[in-house]
Amino acid sequence: MIEIYTDGAASGNPGPGGYGVILRSGIHYKELSGGFRMTTNNRMELLAVIVGLNSIKTPGAQVMVFSDSKYVVDSVEKKWVFGWVKKGFKDKKNKDLWIRFLDVYKKHQVAFTWIKGHNAHPENERCDVLAVAASKNKAALAIDHEFEAEKNRATLL
Repeated sequence: MIEIYTDGAASGNPGPGGYGVILRSGIHYKELSGGFRMTTNNRMELLAVIVGLNSIKTPGAQVMVFSDSKYVVDSVEKKWVFGWVKKGFKDKKNKDLWIRFLDVYKKHQVAFTWIKGHNAHPENERCDVLAVAASKNKAALAIDHEFEAEKNRATLL
């Protein structure tokens, strides 16, 4: 069993954002993080899960994802995202990330557990530190191309 702990952060929502991920399996432990100059908290929460799942090298792995994001956990565990697929993600945000998620999700046996954020859960707290630090590292902030393009399209309408 591989455990993945995730968190996302955005200052301003939208604003600078980041994600933090911890992967743990037996004695193996790895931390990952990244930041973007303009994004949302929900995008970073979902991207954290994608990055974590993409980091697993063995197909068909049993994975438990721990997240404080009801948006992510409920969307998968309550199977909403599969209905969104059938409707072509009509009127749903973050279609690009959900498609990426579904692509990597199907490669493993994944279950989700919701954990209360900012509740002294050590791995969740560490992921929060990673996500916030990544969002504040201005020199390393990437461009969330899909989000910024969508934001620009909405401005033109």
